[in-house]
Amino acid sequence: MDKLIEGFNLVAVASVSDAVDKICGKRGFMDCTIKPRINDKRICGPAATVVGAVTSEALPPEHIIDLIDEAPAGSVIVIAVDGGEPNVALWGGLMTAGAFANGHAGAVLDGSVRDVAEIRRDYGFPIYARGVSPATMVGRYRTVASQVPVSVGGVTVHPGDIIVGDVDGVVVVPKDSAEAVLDMARDIDARELEQAKLIREERSLRKGLAKHGRI
Repeated sequence: MDKLIEGFNLVAVASVSDAVDKICGKRGFMDCTIKPRINDKRICGPAATVVGAVTSEALPPEHIIDLIDEAPAGSVIVIAVDGGEPNVALWGGLMTAGAFANGHAGAVLDGSVRDVAEIRRDYGFPIYARGVSPATMVGRYRTVASQVPVSVGGVTVHPGDIIVGDVDGVVVVPKDSAEAVLDMARDIDARELEQAKLIREERSLRKGLAKHGRI
């Protein structure tokens, strides 16, 4: 897994998205509203998942707390709620402190994040979310399960799938296809470098497209 993560850290997220399209026959990219909210740091790591449901009870998010403490270092914590919720923060400063202390790679939320100034100042921990909101999830959502398949941003995420994200967005790589996707993403990157060089030399986008067929 470490070699895969190292490899995915070195290829363009757009190339990973294209490779998932071709290898898996389905989209791997999450909704474009899920984007970096703390900084522009790249995230890359195996998914550790949590799912939440609407509640009016003031319950602590126990599955998130347990997962932050128990997931392997380098995990990307992925939190899903039905349909996504941009007006409620599913993550804040204390969760960030735990994730940072345990060496996790980042968080991806189908909701918002809060305590942004604190997280930027004290941790620089990358969080990709639908938005920023001061509203707590306590009394609005309860967590119901962890390390199960979840749907976030229009994509199903299984525990152990590789999450890759940067300022272009977030892509989910199914774990069973990860090696093939990485090989194709590397090939796409290499061909695009050649194509860009040809376009600059020839001063012609058409000639680059004619030879390499990418846009």
